[in-house]
Parts: sequence; C-alpha cells; structure tokens
Amino acid sequence: MNLQKKFHLVFSCLMGAMMISIMTFVITLVNVGWGEHFVLTWMKAFGIAYVVGVPVIFFLAPVARKLTGKLLGVSPP
Repeated sequence: MNLQKKFHLVFSCLMGAMMISIMTFVITLVNVGWGEHFVLTWMKAFGIAYVVGVPVIFFLAPVARKLTGKLLGVSPP
C-alpha cells in the first residue's frame, strides 16, 4: 500500500472516530437523556455508526474533494 492510500485510510479512521463519537453522543443524549445506561447505549450507537461511517468517509471523501474543487474552481490537493 502506498503512502497516499495509507494516509487516506488512517484519515478516514480518525475522522470517523472523531465525527461519529460527537454525533452519536449528542443524538444519544437527545434521544435517551443522561441516565444509568447512557454510556452503554452511546457505545452501542458508536459501534454501529463507526462500522458504517468509516467506509462512507473512505469512499466519499475523494468525491467531496472533487465536487468542492469544481464548485470553487480550484484543483483539489
């Protein structure tokens, strides 16, 4: 695996972990409130979302970069 592909994979995993942890925390808190089983419910939501979210980020990030470049009239990095 070349360095650029490895970078994209690690980026997707890290971005997924950060974004998904915040989003699932907020949505779980809104839906079930701060209670006895909050952390367990949040971790379950995080696990499911991470398995779905990381591949989505991995495959859609390049598409989003290209679309952003076209919208702004610049070449994506």
